[in-house]
Amino acid sequence: MFSFIHAADVHLDSPLQGLSRYDEAPADAIRGATRRAFESLVDLAVEEHVAFVLLAGDLLDGEWRDHQTGIFLNKQFGILERNNIRVFVVAGNHDANSRISKALQPPQNVRYMSTKRPESMLLDDLGVVVHGQGFKTQKTEDNLAREFPKAQLGKFNIGLLHTSLNGREGHDTYAPCSLDDLKSKDYDYWALGHVHEREVVCRDPLVVFPGCTQGRHARETGAKGCTLVRVDDGRVVRHDPVNLDVVRWAQVEVDASGIENEVELNDKVRGAMRVAADTHEDLLLALRVVVEGTTRLHRPLQAYFECWRQQVRSLGAEIANDRVWVEKVVLKTHGQKTLEEAAALGESIAGLLASVMAQPTTVDKVPGLDKVVAELKAKLPPAFDAGEGGFDPASAEVMAEVIDEAKALLLSRLLTEVKP
Repeated sequence: MFSFIHAADVHLDSPLQGLSRYDEAPADAIRGATRRAFESLVDLAVEEHVAFVLLAGDLLDGEWRDHQTGIFLNKQFGILERNNIRVFVVAGNHDANSRISKALQPPQNVRYMSTKRPESMLLDDLGVVVHGQGFKTQKTEDNLAREFPKAQLGKFNIGLLHTSLNGREGHDTYAPCSLDDLKSKDYDYWALGHVHEREVVCRDPLVVFPGCTQGRHARETGAKGCTLVRVDDGRVVRHDPVNLDVVRWAQVEVDASGIENEVELNDKVRGAMRVAADTHEDLLLALRVVVEGTTRLHRPLQAYFECWRQQVRSLGAEIANDRVWVEKVVLKTHGQKTLEEAAALGESIAGLLASVMAQPTTVDKVPGLDKVVAELKAKLPPAFDAGEGGFDPASAEVMAEVIDEAKALLLSRLLTEVKP
């Protein structure tokens, strides 16, 4: 019997784009979150006496000039080495651009798998073979899985790969492959990376995305961590998700339909936030509050939104002191006319509303938007360069939020202004 940890998408020292927009953000706690989550992973490996750790890509986060990241990483690898825990790493699309990963001299217990071809590492004492290949360049669009060797007979075979598989929403299509490609190798476990949500893709054989170890922005909500796998007599007997994150991103939706006054609305918001705080106890909670529905408060909330936003943030402080940070308040309410009522007024209105709702929310699917963003970015001063920890208007996360909010605002205006 032995156990191992499967983790991916650590994005160590990620700049957490857009954080500088919030003066009141607990910036130090959030900026250090990826390190603290990785320290928790190392602590877990030692406590559980695992035989090895698998890191399925994007351990680092692209081009970095600060070698303190590498020093921190080697320190953590050293802890694992002193506890006789081996580490196997494949480079992902972010690692491929990192000077640190190319210059890093890791301890003897760490093996970075080849980026030229699939490599197989035999662990004789355990009867295990780890097969893996990393990204040589960021935009690796070849099917790497296809070239992996067949399983070695009589061994517990593991495939270590950074891949989008057959595509996952919100993730670039890198090293695409099919589930059949993976199954054809007859491995016992596929340790995948790249997708930041936990997912057990298949159970026979086990094909797992462990998700990222720490959420980095408001679109990476919920618990994040790794997968602890236990093997007995050549088969997986348990594969348990283990939470490692120290900052939890979450979203609460509050339905304001039928609410007549601000006091009643604030009570409902307070209750929703308290439930979220209790659910994610003992973690710093970065909370996005979304208020939606049809209400007479729509116009006043729009008119005095900044004042009300500060009220919501004060409610967060009231509920859990410094443990809840209201990252954003999003208003998606409508006036008294509902979507169905407005659509019933005529085909032209119905078509217009349907068109708004059907607009895509990703940058690459909005024709011409990439050019507009490029022109905008060119006009901004250097301080807005995300590479220096600033706000990057061209990032997928930021643009998706802008498009979502624009759709909500346009829809709200249409529903409010339309006349029977």
